[in-house]
Amino acid sequence: MDLPVLLDPSILRAARHIYHTYYEVHPNRMDRPTGVAIHRFTHRGKLIFSTKPILLPDECFVPFSQLEAEIY
Repeated sequence: MDLPVLLDPSILRAARHIYHTYYEVHPNRMDRPTGVAIHRFTHRGKLIFSTKPILLPDECFVPFSQLEAEIY
């Protein structure tokens, strides 16, 4: 059984902000990202569209399912 990963609320907030900014700039794009790769300390990140993200040592992955919880 897969248990949900609990993320730091500030990381989740930053990931949602990154996604919202992308959606505002590209409202007509139909492809949905799989999530956001985000640096744990600087909170800089980017959207990931591949199914297997490759992360740097200080990055974590926030899946879209956790982003959409607040969006919808």
